[in-house]
Amino acid sequence: MDSVERVPTIPAKTIIQRVKAPGAWFGAEYNMNIYRGCSHACIYCDSRSDCYQNKDFDTVKAKENALELIRDELRRKVKPGTIATGAMSDPYNPLERKLLLTRHALELIHAFDFGVAIDTKSALITRDMDVLQDIKTHSPVIVKVSITTADDETAKQIEPNVSSPSERFDALRQLADSGIYCGVLIMPILPFINDTEENILGIVRRAKEAGARFVYPALGMTLRAGNREYYYEHLDKHFPGIKAKYMQKYGTQYQCTSPHAKRLWGVFKSECEQLGLLYNMRAITRQYHAPYGERQLRFFE
Repeated sequence: MDSVERVPTIPAKTIIQRVKAPGAWFGAEYNMNIYRGCSHACIYCDSRSDCYQNKDFDTVKAKENALELIRDELRRKVKPGTIATGAMSDPYNPLERKLLLTRHALELIHAFDFGVAIDTKSALITRDMDVLQDIKTHSPVIVKVSITTADDETAKQIEPNVSSPSERFDALRQLADSGIYCGVLIMPILPFINDTEENILGIVRRAKEAGARFVYPALGMTLRAGNREYYYEHLDKHFPGIKAKYMQKYGTQYQCTSPHAKRLWGVFKSECEQLGLLYNMRAITRQYHAPYGERQLRFFE
């Protein structure tokens, strides 16, 4: 039995679902998660929360018969649209290097004339630039590379198993040079850790240098049961004294906005406008859908 056969799997009845609010998140009308769980070990990940009922979150599992399900579901869709992936589990986790499920899913998306919107922290996405270019010939393509800090050393503490920020900026450059519409998600911003002008401006400027078309931020984070305990445990390990600040300011609330959010937003907005980077989701979505005509913009009506 080879290594691929020993990969953890979980049963699945469906892979591609219609989103509750089509177009609301960067123009996506469908969502696709081929894997469950994540091995990035980001200390802040909301997908670790108890509400998702994934007790073995750090073990990545492939969904059984994923490609057959995707093929059949795409075949049944009456109207093509943009398929988002990467919200709950990075489609470019280490298993993807040998399983190629994301790559083959993109090939199916191309074959059935759908578009794609990808969220990832992995430089592995550059492997599939050829398929993304194929999809781009008929449908919208957007790649959002998530970068929370411009500093490689800080990244090792808060997202230890991920491509370094330097590697992600390099991947962004390769995507941009290949003609793929791409940019950066600055999220989450962790209060008292990376919520500084230096970090925000560093990401924005390096994104511009790498050829990004946009930068979209979330100046804070979320915490709820399951995620909160894991996060606090790692704060104690890497950032002594910070947990007390969280408990005092946020208690058990879900939304933890940076206390500097207003000032950081002003600095961020000014820098983006000076550099010619989009930062409004509606404007970003319009720009990457625009070459495909009004049919792709109906969700704005």
